[in-house]
Amino acid sequence: MTMHRLEPIRTEADHAQAMARIDELWGSPAGTPQGDELKALFLLVEAYECECYPVPDVDPFTAIEFAMDQEGSGMSHED
Repeated sequence: MTMHRLEPIRTEADHAQAMARIDELWGSPAGTPQGDELKALFLLVEAYECECYPVPDVDPFTAIEFAMDQEGSGMSHED
């Protein structure tokens, strides 16, 4: 198998294609052409996702409260 031509990810369609290719390459050994392509695709996907889907900074206390509320643990900061 030859390495596919790598290009910047610019659209959701590009992102979907990159993710599909990552699925094909998953488990490729490091240091092989497929492993190198997998690593490069990870970097391209990460760059695209950081740009298009930024994760806001969250106060750790707020994050813990949110997680506890989602779990339905019955615990809250008022307890």
